[in-house]
Amino acid sequence: MKIGIIGLGRMGANIARRLIRHGHDVVVYNRSPEPVATLVSEGAFGAAGLADMRGKLDKPAIFWVMLPAGQPTEEMISALSDIAGPGDIIIDGGNGFFKDSVRRAKALADRGIHHVDIGTSGGVWGLERGYCMMVGGKKPVIDHLDPILSALAPGLGTIPRTANRREGHDPRAEKGYIHAGPAGAGHFVKMVHNGIEYGLMQAYAEGFDVLKGRSSTNLPEDERFDINLTDVAEVWRRGSVISSWLLDLSAAALARDQMLDQFSGHVSDSGEGRWTIAAAMEEAVPVNVLSAALYARYRSRVDHTFGDKLLSAMRLGFGGHVEMPQ
Repeated sequence: MKIGIIGLGRMGANIARRLIRHGHDVVVYNRSPEPVATLVSEGAFGAAGLADMRGKLDKPAIFWVMLPAGQPTEEMISALSDIAGPGDIIIDGGNGFFKDSVRRAKALADRGIHHVDIGTSGGVWGLERGYCMMVGGKKPVIDHLDPILSALAPGLGTIPRTANRREGHDPRAEKGYIHAGPAGAGHFVKMVHNGIEYGLMQAYAEGFDVLKGRSSTNLPEDERFDINLTDVAEVWRRGSVISSWLLDLSAAALARDQMLDQFSGHVSDSGEGRWTIAAAMEEAVPVNVLSAALYARYRSRVDHTFGDKLLSAMRLGFGGHVEMPQ
């Protein structure tokens, strides 16, 4: 299939690369020309602008927007709506707010254009590992996109299959992508995914902070332990019930520097945690852990702890988010 990728940052460029590797024709555009030239050298087709991209795509044209949520995505989808025709598909693959996706889908539908929201998880590792995708939109449109989604997804891989539990369920979930529901559902599921991510990361951060603090001179001497955090992270990766990819990233960071001195401990948030809590309030669902994790990130911008440095290390590990000392 032919697809246009707009926005060639860390994830956008690797999405293009993975599709090229799977035999798809990829037309790329970026505000700055250097990433376009790089992808062209790897087999993509470059576009000088949106109209040029439209002319290089088939009918219906497929545009995948991979830009920061908010105004950049808003402006790009508006610009695409002016050049797209009936039947064309505009995909928002960033961490968009689900209510924005619902609104955009209605506006585009009035012009005969399909909107698809794809919550995309995989970070800087997605090129090799594949991307976990949560997709919102109309079923015929999602079915049309299946060759692209299948190429981007991890596939069955080496993860043990859930025993006797998948009969009658969509087989795509085992391959790493789902049709979550109508417009907005994809971004909604990804939003909650990222809210949970906040909580998991905070639990690891606080646990390792407690381990590190046991050597404090404020404690009785015979109750002080100088715990090797690198070894703890490594042993927990092997057979423990709290093993995970986030723990893998923590272990790698601690192996490089057990004190994590390269990190400031100033932990950013990109919106999804706040949106998840707002959705929970609308539904009257208590989210104690997720709320505490978000507030801990706010606190980290004033008062840093070792746990905050571990949060920064995890964010760098999976997403390339740089939070170094000022």
